[in-house]
Amino acid sequence: MLCLCLYVPIASESLTEFEYFESRGLPAELKSVFRLSLFLASEEFSTYRKWRQKIVKAGDKDLDGQLDFEEFVHYLRDHEKKLRLVFKSLDKKNDGRIDAQEIMQSLRDLGVHISEQQAEKILKSMDKNGTMTIDWNEWRDYHLLHPADNIPEIILYWKHSTIFDVGENLTVPDEFTAEEKQTGMWWRHLVAGGGAGAVSRTCTAPLDRLKVLMQVHASRSNNMCIIGGFTQMVREGGLRSLWRGNGINVLKIGPESAIKFMAYEQIKRLICNEHETLCIQERFIAGSLAGAIAQSSIYPMEVLKTRLTLRKTGQYVGMVDCAKQILRKEGVAALYKGYIPNVLGIIPYAGIDLAVYETLKNSWLQRYATDSADPGVFVLLACGTISSTCGQLASYPLALVRTRMQAQASVEGSQPVTMKGLFKHILRTEGAFGLYRGLTPNFMKVIPAVSISYVVYENLKMTLGVQSR
Repeated sequence: MLCLCLYVPIASESLTEFEYFESRGLPAELKSVFRLSLFLASEEFSTYRKWRQKIVKAGDKDLDGQLDFEEFVHYLRDHEKKLRLVFKSLDKKNDGRIDAQEIMQSLRDLGVHISEQQAEKILKSMDKNGTMTIDWNEWRDYHLLHPADNIPEIILYWKHSTIFDVGENLTVPDEFTAEEKQTGMWWRHLVAGGGAGAVSRTCTAPLDRLKVLMQVHASRSNNMCIIGGFTQMVREGGLRSLWRGNGINVLKIGPESAIKFMAYEQIKRLICNEHETLCIQERFIAGSLAGAIAQSSIYPMEVLKTRLTLRKTGQYVGMVDCAKQILRKEGVAALYKGYIPNVLGIIPYAGIDLAVYETLKNSWLQRYATDSADPGVFVLLACGTISSTCGQLASYPLALVRTRMQAQASVEGSQPVTMKGLFKHILRTEGAFGLYRGLTPNFMKVIPAVSISYVVYENLKMTLGVQSR
């Protein structure tokens, strides 16, 4: 039987002890009594119900709605490791104790300024022996049974979607700490991420244009290679032609990121309480829906980007002229060609990218995070590169079909086809390999795109006054 001793602080009274016994889910042969102490940061015992729901949500691995003993022990071990990381990050003096000044400094680093009296009030809520400092045991005993998947330090160090830009904005948005939202740091992160994406996309634009050309024009009879493709582009339009379509590709970063972030925050509120955190499955659902909403809002810009990328010299004067010609010759519906495979592509891209990144992140935290959750530049770049590559690989056939549907009117003699019909045609004429035309230049740009966006992001962040990570 499992015995939980609950110490509930009640205003103006000494600590009151309640015993709660729960035997459901424990193995029958378990004869020992496990006694656990916990302090509920509440003035009402009814808060226990919410606490228990969070514990089950955080530790229930088999999703049966119950927390068995093995799952509970696994939760405690995993949660204690995260708590130790936070304790060490707060312990600025490395003396094994946290005082009011260290709490003030840590919050100041996050952009939150509190008085010394407020810091002391935080200390008193955890301080058992009246020393006005917190040691590891006091910190652990207070927080051990409080679910905290979104511990601020881990959120700060492991931002992914905001930092890395590989040309496809289909990833699940990053989480921001409550302090970042309250102090307005979140929009500075988004601005820095947008600027980093603009520089990254501009630097890798030639590879992106080559990818689109190979997706649309390459075939068994026209086996376009990388060198041949670059030579063809330069011969047709000069060096400047390598950046065709880059202007609108950069321009759409702002509205797409803003719409996706706002949609994600609204969907989060519908899924769970404002103060609760999302599990990975809920993040995937919220991120995918937010991505679909953002893509639906800016999709005409995606079609314009493809047409401008594939244009011949003198075909269009600019973005406005391209839009006018499409509307005049093909109608409004042409601005949504390839919409269905584009939205469907969000699911494998966002899901696999998130799953791979979270797996790599948790694996690193469990093995190497002894003193800090900071993974360092190379680990962060490696995790971002691997997860983005896996996401693109899974969604690439849908991306290729989308691009061909978007480009239909720019290919002479092409007939309108459906997504299903185009898949069948490619498999019949080119085989499965035809669904991965242009994959090589697409993968070639991942590492430089991730590296450039990271460097620019860090510099823009400092310029905007965001604390260094």
